[in-house]
Order: sequence, then structure tokens, then C-alpha cells
Amino acid sequence: MTDTKKSNTPYDDVHRTLLNDCPKLIIPVVNEMFQKKHKDNEKVTLLNNEFFINRQGGEQSERITDTHCMIGTERYHIECESSMDGTIVVRLFEYDSQIALQSSFQQKDKLVVKFPNTAILYLRHNENTPDQMRIELHVPGASCSYMVPVMKVQNYTIEEIFQKRLFFLIPFHIFTYEKNLKGYDADEDKLSELTRVYDEIIERLNEYVALQVIDEYTKVTIIDMSKKVLEHLAKKYSNVIEGVGAIMGGKILDYEAKDILNQGRAEGQEAGLTAIIRKKLERGDSVEKIADDLVENVADIQKIVDTL
Repeated sequence: MTDTKKSNTPYDDVHRTLLNDCPKLIIPVVNEMFQKKHKDNEKVTLLNNEFFINRQGGEQSERITDTHCMIGTERYHIECESSMDGTIVVRLFEYDSQIALQSSFQQKDKLVVKFPNTAILYLRHNENTPDQMRIELHVPGASCSYMVPVMKVQNYTIEEIFQKRLFFLIPFHIFTYEKNLKGYDADEDKLSELTRVYDEIIERLNEYVALQVIDEYTKVTIIDMSKKVLEHLAKKYSNVIEGVGAIMGGKILDYEAKDILNQGRAEGQEAGLTAIIRKKLERGDSVEKIADDLVENVADIQKIVDTL
């Protein structure tokens, strides 16, 4: 019997969408977590993230990792957690074991099993959340252990995010203000403080596009994923969603998406437009929403969708 239950949250989906659509964004995160020095142009290879864990009684549980990838020749496994629970270390070891077995190889009478670099990305934390965890293995005649770094999203300011190019964290930055959302929602002056933060985020994303650090599509994806996190985290606070959402959506998002479209047409890159539409469909967007985002006729977008 196979247990296929999944405990995905909208935040897991955002994490995986960012990784799938903009894989290069994970490089600075990995460098920060593991103190590595991967270059921005290194190849990122997304690997299988579905594993089956054998249970007592012959049952199997399907597990899906949030990030399983190679950067250059190094393998990484990162889990995105909205809050701390007592099972994360056990689950990390389950995932790591499956990943290690998948990449194992034999040398004569020896089996070589290499565990991935593993870390946790916490969207929330408290005083009891550790800065790192350790997994210790005891085997006959020996023992070993490996560290699991912990990255805490709420610890990073906007300045640090842009300085270190941790653009991957931007959609989750709203967690920094989670405890004050009720106050923002009830007080227009306080809400304006929050909207100014997101004004700055949009402005600085524009600057990094101009500097060619990121492209227009990456920027739009970051904004789109930020809106998805906002809509879920602040679903009880309509004023917050309306105020911050207006900064990240509406004419700004439409304008930038239109820029991508126009650039693709000007350069004859119809394949680029098709790729954008395909990614939006995979994300679950309707033809109507895609047409709205790109400020295009629904019938024109439908014609492209019909060819996919």
C-alpha cells in the first residue's frame, strides 16, 4: 500500500515555482546557507524530488522535497518550513537517505553513499529555533555527523536581501510583518509604512533589471509569487491585501509583463512568449488571467495555448 498524502502549503508551492521558473535565484541562497562561492552563471540542475519511504507493515509514504538540485557538481537539499516542528530532523534524514541511495555507486566490494548538502529555510522562527541542526550517525565501529544550516527569513532586512542578492526570499518577506498585520489593517498610517516597504522592493527590483542582474521575467515571477504569499498570509486583512497588492500588481505587473511580450516580439522571440505562457499554465493560471497579465486579447492567447 502506498500513502500518497502530501502536506503541501501555498508556501511550498511558491518555493517550488521560484525554483522551477527561476532556478538561478537559488545560487545566492545556497552560498549564504553553506558559505559557498558558487558563481551566478554556474549550471543549476533540478533533480527528482519524489521519493517513497518504506514503513513497517510494508506500507510506503510518498515524500516530495522542496529543493533537490545540483549546482555545478555539488548536490543540495533544502526544505522550506513555515514553522518549526519536532519531526523536521527525522524527515530531513529520510529525504537525505533516499537522495544518497539514489546517487550511490559501487567500487569493487565497496558501496559509496554520499549525502547531500542539507539545510532548512524557516519562514517563521522564535527564540527556540536553532541556527543549525546536527544529524549524527552511529555505524558498527564508528560514528559521524553532519550539520544542517538554518536560514531564518525574518532575520533578513530589505537591504541585506538586495546586497546579497537573495531575491528568492522576497516573496516570503511579508512574514517579517506577520505579527503586526492586524494593526496595519486597522490603521491607514501604519499601512502606509508597509506599502512604502514594497514600493522600495519594486523600485530596487527595477534597478537590478536595469543593471541586468535579473531579467524582466524573473522580476515578474518574484512579484507574482509575492502576491500569492500575501494573499494567503493576510487573507483576514483585506486592507493589507488591497494596499500592498496594489503596489505589486495592477499597472506595474501588467506593464512589466507587457515589456517582456514586446521585447520578445521585437526580437522575433515567439518561443520566449510561448515559454512564458506555458509556465503560467503550469502554475495554474487561466487563459483569461494570462491575457490580463500580458494585456492581450484572450483569443490571441488561446491560439498559442492550443499549440502547446
